[in-house]
Amino acid sequence: MVEIFFACDKMKMLRITPFVTQLNTNEIFVFGSNEAGRHGRGAAKLAKKWGAISGVGEGLQGNTYGIPTKNTKIQTLSKEKISNHVQRFITFAKERPELIFLVTEIGCGLAKYTAKDIAPLFYDCQGMENVYLPLSFWNIISNPSVK
Repeated sequence: MVEIFFACDKMKMLRITPFVTQLNTNEIFVFGSNEAGRHGRGAAKLAKKWGAISGVGEGLQGNTYGIPTKNTKIQTLSKEKISNHVQRFITFAKERPELIFLVTEIGCGLAKYTAKDIAPLFYDCQGMENVYLPLSFWNIISNPSVK
């Protein structure tokens, strides 16, 4: 299902998250969640199709992984709090190299952040062969001035 694309101008491979309509058994749909685990809208609602569990706001659930971008009252979290959740995800992904993590534009929909706000949180994923990121994130973190 996943493909690796080449960025000709940078001459390096980018693992770009495709538009996800189905998953292979080793693929994990990574979505923006809320700490209450209410998966009612956006990518979180779609994640229920692949095992997201109501009441579970973070972590591996079936073929999904939730990264909270909103709190239990469905208010947007600070970038610092989202960063903590992203770091837990990165640690988990490093421990599970057999899985392919397809990260969506977490925080860029209902939480109303932009890719410019969120992408730098995934900077450490650049060398991780099992993590795919949206092209909008790659366009930001592959810029040498971002860290």
